[in-house]
Amino acid sequence: MRVLVLGCGQMGSGIAQVCAAAGHSVLVSDVDQQTIDRGRETIHRNLMRTVEKGRLTTAVASEIEARVQMRLAPITELDVDLAIEAVAEDAALKRRLFSELDAALPPAAILASNTSSISITVLGAATERPANVIGMHFMNPVPVMQLVEVIRGIATSDETFAFARRFVEDLGKTAVEVNDFPGFVSNRILMPMLNEAMFACMEGVATPQAIDAVMKLGMNHPMGPLELADFIGLDTCLAIMQVLHDGFGDPKYRPCPLLAKMVAAGYLGRKTGRGFFQYP
Repeated sequence: MRVLVLGCGQMGSGIAQVCAAAGHSVLVSDVDQQTIDRGRETIHRNLMRTVEKGRLTTAVASEIEARVQMRLAPITELDVDLAIEAVAEDAALKRRLFSELDAALPPAAILASNTSSISITVLGAATERPANVIGMHFMNPVPVMQLVEVIRGIATSDETFAFARRFVEDLGKTAVEVNDFPGFVSNRILMPMLNEAMFACMEGVATPQAIDAVMKLGMNHPMGPLELADFIGLDTCLAIMQVLHDGFGDPKYRPCPLLAKMVAAGYLGRKTGRGFFQYP
């Protein structure tokens, strides 16, 4: 199958890797050459780590890398079967890209979004093929995590859903059907917990280290909520909380002011070297 991945960041490069590992031909498009270079290096590093663990041969790793091509945007006419959008969590940007994909790709192509919170119905409405639009929300890091939320928009056809489920399962992942509500299931539950940990930090209930220790040692979480927020990206956390707050109109989803302040300061977590914790 021919797969187009839009966005070569943390999620896009991971999606490209697992698609190529499943035997698909993958084209990755991004607007920034440095992001493309980092994405290519990330895929290579992930595969070499797998080789070192004895789970893959060097020859097979090279074949997987060879199935991934990368190029700078813009989107032009392409003969692909599936496009997976994995850009920043920005509804206006995603709608524009879906409109461009609709114009550039064959009429039968499926348009999928890796969005973690934005309405699939809204994205489908930006196209002339809403029946072919679906959500495929992969978890981070994509090569490791098993779950993919498969989200139907209001117009998504049964055929498109069946295609997406089969595609996800062929990647060796578990597809879970989810309906189109803000945050879906994963982030409707996860993000308010992270947000509440941020409120506890802001209000001086405990230090970031202590908050994370309570959740790791007391609740058996593998990663504390503030460390996890740093890993996800604080800008992404803020964007998702804003989608939840706007979508439900419920004050319980109000983003923590400390989160908004840190994002404004450019403290976005691991990717900038500083968030609730510092990363050399």
